[in-house]
Amino acid sequence: MIEKMKFLSITGPKADIDRMTETYLSKYEIHLENALSELTEVANLSPFLEINPYREALTSINSFYEQLEDPESITPKKMDTETAVSVVRRLQKESGHLADVRQKLKAEHAEMLDSLKIIRPFQNLNYDISEILNFSYIHYRFGRIEKQYFQKFEKYIYDTLDTLFIKCSDNEQYIYGVYFVPKHQAHKVHAVYSSMHFEQIFVPDCYTGTAREAFSKLEQRHKEIHAGLDANQKAADSFLKDNCQDIVSAKAALDACSSSFDIRKLAACTRTRDEVNPFYILCGWMTEKDALAFQEDIRDDDKIFCLMEDEESPAKKTPPTKLHNPKLFRPFEMYVKMYGLPAYNELDPTWFVAITYSLIFGAMFGDVGQGLILFLGGLFLYKKKHMDLAGIISCAGVFSTFFGFMYGSIFGFEEILHAIWLKPMKAMMDVPLVGRLNAVFVIAIGFGMLLILICMVFNIINAVRNHDTERTWFDSNAVAGLVFYGSIALSAVLLVSGKKLPAAAVLAVMFGVPLILMFLKEPLTNLVEKKKQILPEQKGMFFVQSFFELFEVLLSYLSNTLSFLRIGAFAVSHAAMMEVVLMLAGATEGGSPNWIVIVLGNIFVCSMEGLIVGIQVLRLEYYEIFSRFYAGNGREFLPFKKKGQKANA
Repeated sequence: MIEKMKFLSITGPKADIDRMTETYLSKYEIHLENALSELTEVANLSPFLEINPYREALTSINSFYEQLEDPESITPKKMDTETAVSVVRRLQKESGHLADVRQKLKAEHAEMLDSLKIIRPFQNLNYDISEILNFSYIHYRFGRIEKQYFQKFEKYIYDTLDTLFIKCSDNEQYIYGVYFVPKHQAHKVHAVYSSMHFEQIFVPDCYTGTAREAFSKLEQRHKEIHAGLDANQKAADSFLKDNCQDIVSAKAALDACSSSFDIRKLAACTRTRDEVNPFYILCGWMTEKDALAFQEDIRDDDKIFCLMEDEESPAKKTPPTKLHNPKLFRPFEMYVKMYGLPAYNELDPTWFVAITYSLIFGAMFGDVGQGLILFLGGLFLYKKKHMDLAGIISCAGVFSTFFGFMYGSIFGFEEILHAIWLKPMKAMMDVPLVGRLNAVFVIAIGFGMLLILICMVFNIINAVRNHDTERTWFDSNAVAGLVFYGSIALSAVLLVSGKKLPAAAVLAVMFGVPLILMFLKEPLTNLVEKKKQILPEQKGMFFVQSFFELFEVLLSYLSNTLSFLRIGAFAVSHAAMMEVVLMLAGATEGGSPNWIVIVLGNIFVCSMEGLIVGIQVLRLEYYEIFSRFYAGNGREFLPFKKKGQKANA
């Protein structure tokens, strides 16, 4: 059901807004509206402009909170605002020191990797690197050359040049080394090496000793940096672990304070000439119960004044929707919200979804054993993880178990239990004008017609609440549609039961008149609402359009009705699939069955068909049921803070 709402306007001295929020509003849930938007007719109002002093501290503590492994398992302790802010500053200082050390180590690590990458190929150069880098009369170049070019260079050119090439290392593609050349021939020799695709590697002046010694020193320092980073990470983890209680507590305190302060974003302030005694104004929705309790709470507080809407001065804006259903139905609110929340003046279909979804699922998936597994498994997950889907599965499992007894089926075995009602694969019946049909298909069609009629009644109720004449009387789901489809359903029942149909005159009235009303729904609506123009200007186009719309309505009646055949189809297919499992296990031949096949088969059928049936039932809910009466265009009730969420300032 939908909670009844009341619109409140709360006002008081501007400086008193924090006390009012913490003392009173923290006890109740209120959906705040923008006061400036709501009070457009009130003059001399301005926004409540103040910078949130807790925002920076809250952002900082959130960054620590996100690094905790399982913060939700930690119970926050009571902490006032000043303590929370001091905790944030201490955490920032301590973590900042660790972050600085980590940043320096990472920067040195990046430089170390570059140095190691440069010197690694030249480890076999048994000469002091620093001395080479300081040569004055001999030019040198470190680098690499592809093997194919080096072979040509060595064979045809090397002996003709005044150069010395020292090979240091190689790989599959390159030879790494350093060459030396007299200063006066450097230009010529450099050109020759370049023509042989020699790629120079620049070696910075930061190495001491031979290349191998320099590499060893760098590698040792590289290991020390890694050890330092690991120690820094352990210190950071230990820091979070040691301060987890303070982090969670400070976040809770700052969250509450920031939320209370942010109420100013939706408040308005009065503008006075002297600006000495400005007042704040807050507007929002409370449930009727909370609104009355809030008014009683502030009765003796002379600094707060509250005006609540009544029948003489109703609120202009449509109230938000807050659902309040029994615990058994609450998991099914998930399906309703997936489609769209009901509008405030619309019927809440949660209870109807809970009943019909569970009932249809059970009829399509009737098995005592598998139903009990769904019930127990869903109940366990719902209690443990509070998953709405698990609660839905558990309820569906109850009805699966019930229909399992009705069908006499347990884990696919059809002979252990006696069917209280019928066997889906064996129950047959004679239908006049059609012949012999499976009974579950006929029952499924009858059940679907009943649901469609109920949905039409719901649509009429919603239309009456919204004062919608067309949807009340002349629409395909209105009174005209109810009479037409109801007469078809009644005729079908009489036909199947072997009773004589009513007289032709009665049928003409029951079928013909509603069709005419639906055909002329637009001009009839205009007539009832006493509009000047009854028929549209383009009358020819109106009659053509109305004809095709009526034809579409008749097709939708047929398709929606036949859609419920899937209930019987899945009831039969479930029994057939389990029969196949038993055949594969040898349970139908009178011998000893293969229990592994039976267990695996039940798991497969329960998982796969359970998923498919769940989706098919949801499809019936959305397309065949909701589409007839439910719009789902409501807006959610969003309290600025949950009841009891109070800052510890």
